[in-house]
Amino acid sequence: MAKLPRGTISVIFVAQRTDADAVGYARAAAMMETLAVQQKGYIAMDSVRGSDGLGITVSYWTDEASAKAWRDHPEHMAVRDAGRDLWYSDYSLHVAEVTRSYDWEKP
Repeated sequence: MAKLPRGTISVIFVAQRTDADAVGYARAAAMMETLAVQQKGYIAMDSVRGSDGLGITVSYWTDEASAKAWRDHPEHMAVRDAGRDLWYSDYSLHVAEVTRSYDWEKP
C-alpha cells in the first residue's frame, strides 16, 4: 500500500465470524468490496482473517464525510444487518485520522 495522506480517515472493523453461511458471507464481502471502491472518497482497503474467524478490515477514506456516506449507504447497511443477524458473533469498529504514514519494503 502506498503512503496515506495526513488526515485520511481509517475505519477499522474487527469482527469474529460465526460458522454460518460461509458462501453467503463470501458473496456479500466481495459485493461490499466492489461497492466500496466505487464510492466517492474511497482510497483503499486492507483485510485479514485468521483460521479462528477473527478478521480485521481497515478501509481508508479521504475525509469523514466520505466515511460516513459509506456507513450510511443502503446496500452497506443491509449487509451490516445481515452480519449482525448471521455472520458475526461480535465486532468492534474504530474510526481514526491518520497523522503519520510511511512504507518500508525489503530490498
